[in-house]
Amino acid sequence: MAQLMSGEREAVTEQHWGRVDEDGTVWVLTADGERAVGSYPGATPEAALAYFARKYAELAGQVGLLEQRIAAGQLSGAQAESAVQRLAETVRTAHVVGDLTALETRLEALTPLAQARRAESELAAREARERAVVQRTVLVEEAEALAAPEPDRISWKASGDRLRELFEDWKRLQREARLDRHTEDELWKRFSHARTMFDRKRRQYFGALDEQRAQVRATKERLITRAEELSRSTDWAATAMAFRELMTEWKAAGRASRKEDDALWARFRAAQDAFFAARSAVNDQVESEFRDNLAVKERLLAEAEALLPVRDPQTARAALRDIQDRWDAAGKVPRSDLGRIEGRLRAVEQAVRGAEQERWSRSNPQARARAQDAVDQLESTIAALRQRLATARAGGSERAIRDAEQALQAREQWLEQARRALTDFGG
Repeated sequence: MAQLMSGEREAVTEQHWGRVDEDGTVWVLTADGERAVGSYPGATPEAALAYFARKYAELAGQVGLLEQRIAAGQLSGAQAESAVQRLAETVRTAHVVGDLTALETRLEALTPLAQARRAESELAAREARERAVVQRTVLVEEAEALAAPEPDRISWKASGDRLRELFEDWKRLQREARLDRHTEDELWKRFSHARTMFDRKRRQYFGALDEQRAQVRATKERLITRAEELSRSTDWAATAMAFRELMTEWKAAGRASRKEDDALWARFRAAQDAFFAARSAVNDQVESEFRDNLAVKERLLAEAEALLPVRDPQTARAALRDIQDRWDAAGKVPRSDLGRIEGRLRAVEQAVRGAEQERWSRSNPQARARAQDAVDQLESTIAALRQRLATARAGGSERAIRDAEQALQAREQWLEQARRALTDFGG
């Protein structure tokens, strides 16, 4: 630019581009001939030409600056084109002295650059609009997908939060890029419809849920009332069965809201606990009585087992009958001990019956054979019981050991009697 201005000053100085006539009017030489650009009264022709040459230099500087800005891409295509047109009009009517044709030529050279910039800007704008349409469409399709499932398959919290995020994204994209009115309206209608559908489904779902929960609450209130009535019952077995049926109904009733359901369950459970606590207290008392009965029967068992081995069946039968009467009068024992003590008493009863049968069978021709069979069976049984006792000792179960020892002791006594009977037959 400095070279240009220097050359222009030289040219002006050499009066290549302008002159001053006798009345002080300053003229510039253009491609179409001379054109008056003004006057500079009271100055020499050289000073007048120098003044208008400086104004030309300023105009040339504007052209140079525009060249730089267009080359650097600082202006959009429309801005560049408008700037070129505006500056070209200024050059055509400028009150300056200098090579205006050169400036016009330079501006003409900028026109295709500005047009290219405009084409690039329009392409970029079109691509930006297309990207914006794609972004909005993706956003709309996600909103539609969130609203599409059946109400019972929608995750309301997560989906609702996501829809709010999508709405904020919509507003941001709207600020960043405007679409044509038709496309904008169509996409917004779809997006708005998806949000409306989601809200409508949510209202319907939670309305139905509230109604369902109200029915559940009414059902459980009824079950609680029934449970509270049963909690005062002393018909232990029937009431326990009734509570099991109530629990089945409770599970089938469904759930109210978490807070309500927890409170309802606490009331129902309190009624249950009241009944079962009362039953446990009675059972504990009964169990205590049963343990006392067990002690009595343990002593009676000692008396009964002292009858073995049976030497006088008639005397043993009379003593056993007295023990049995006192046994029945003693009452019930804990269920866990029932089988054990009843089994021991039955063993004594069987021994006494066996002795009686043995006494009767001595006159029977086939008695010896039966006595031998009894000995053989008892020996086989005793062998199995010894194996059972060994297994129990290896397992370390005191109860199993005790039961096996008692059973073995009874069979050994029976075997002794059976062998004695066999001896009586000469065996």
